[in-house]
This record gives sequence, C-alpha cells and structure tokens, in this order.
Amino acid sequence: MRFFWRGERTLDHFDYVAPATLAEAIGLLQAYQSRAAAVKILAGGTDLFLRMRHRVETPGAVIDIKRIPELGVLSHSDADGLHIGAAVCHADVVRNENVRQSYGALAEAASWVGSRQTRHRGTVVGNLCNASPAADTTPALLAYRAAVRIVGPEGERDVPVETFFRGPGQTVLTPVELVTAVVLPPPEAHGWGFLRRTRTAIDIALVSSCAVVTAANGTCQDVSIGLGAVAPTPIRARQAEDALRGQQPTEALTHTVGRLAAANCSPISDVRCSGDYRKQMVNVLTRRCVQSSLRMLQLL
Repeated sequence: MRFFWRGERTLDHFDYVAPATLAEAIGLLQAYQSRAAAVKILAGGTDLFLRMRHRVETPGAVIDIKRIPELGVLSHSDADGLHIGAAVCHADVVRNENVRQSYGALAEAASWVGSRQTRHRGTVVGNLCNASPAADTTPALLAYRAAVRIVGPEGERDVPVETFFRGPGQTVLTPVELVTAVVLPPPEAHGWGFLRRTRTAIDIALVSSCAVVTAANGTCQDVSIGLGAVAPTPIRARQAEDALRGQQPTEALTHTVGRLAAANCSPISDVRCSGDYRKQMVNVLTRRCVQSSLRMLQLL
C-alpha cells in the first residue's frame, strides 16, 4: 500500500498486517524474518509514523497488534501486582485508580508524556521498546522494579527493565520476539517522587528522576532511584540508593544522595543542553524526589 503526505511525499510500499492472536503475530514475525524483510510492530504508532515519514524507518512490513485482545489488558491485584498490556495507552495508566493509588510515580510519569493526543494514542510498552534514554516512564518503571514480558517462538520470558536496554534504540529483543506486557510487582507502602526537566511542556526530558522508598521504624528500608536522559540507557543510581538504605534520613543525607546520583551519570552534551547542566539537574531533581518520598512517609 502507499500513503501520501502533504507536499506529495510518499511512503515506500510495505505490507500491513493486523493479526488477531499472539500466535499469529509470532508466526508473521518468523515469516518476514525468513524473507529478510525489516518488520516494525505497531501499537500506538506515535513515533513509528513520524520515523517512517522522515525515512528514519523504512520497514518492509508493519504488524499492528492492537487487535490482539490480551494486549489491551490493564489489570491489578494485591497478589500479582500490575499488568500493563502492550496496547495500553498512557492515558489509561494515568486515569486508572489502582495505578494512581499503588504506583503513583508511574501515573505521574505517564501524565508527562507528550501531548494529550499522544497520551491517548501512544503506549507504555511502545515507549519502552523505543529504548530512548529520555523516555518519561522508564525511570518510574526502574524504580518500581518492573519486568518486560517477552514472547517468541521459544516461549515466554521476563526481563527486568534494568537489563532490557542495550543502548540508545537497542533492546534485548530478537527479530522474532515481541513484548506483550510490562509487569510491576506488588508494592509495599512507600513514598515516591518523580520530576523531569524540559525546555517546553511537551519536549522530551533533558533529565528525569524517580525515587521510591519504603521505611520501617523511622529507617529507610528499600530504596530505588531511576534516572533518564543521563546515560546511554535509563539507569538505577545504585550508590545513591545504598547511601539512603538502612539510614534514618536527614536533610543533609538527601543532599548526599543527590550528589551521588549525579556522580553515577555519564550524560552527553547536545543541542538541548550540556552534560554538566544535566549532572547538576540530576543532583537537584534526585534530592527533591527523595525528599518527596520521605515526606510522604513522614520521615522528613
């Protein structure tokens, strides 16, 4: 098929297929792989269409997974945690009461993705699979220790979000695999904070930070800090987490945590800002995220 854009710009011919089952989708991936045809998965398409229009992507086939029923499921239980199917859009996550109550940082992060139109079309899993270091939801998924559920001809496997990325735009997915969901474990009572720095409201993040903290008897127990746009992939600030874990928090300690998070980064300089500015912002945003978490727990 051929698409036309304003100014007579056209897309190259490509196959468009919309499987009704997961097995059919995997079969199509295998079939196109045997033909050495480049394949892209379509869930929301907010990035894919633009990349195809500008010839960044020129796939031989596009597989639309939105008609596969189980991929549109957003579910939560105290026993199993949160399940976000591959076709679930950001807006569904933002307005889901279970997500807002139990995974507040993720709801907040999803609310910052692009524009209202983008949030009602783009998907959380698609955002993840783009493997952008600046993806808005990834720091929260890291902080909640989410896993990516992958299906292929060999069966199903779960990969922690932290090890899902190999580099900018690169993941552990093989050409015959697709992501069916992202799953988050049941959370304990926790405090959280999520912040991002951008040039404009709908711009991609210059820096983003998310902290999730649990506590008992006035002492920090579990600590997770996810960072975005400050390394080739989204990362956990391990040294900063270790500095807070097991401690009775103080204002001074939160400043130390911020500095350690900044030291954990390797940001680049680009047309949007310098690497030095990004490091400074990691310090500030992480400190504020941790302080927000501790205030929710009434520890600060």
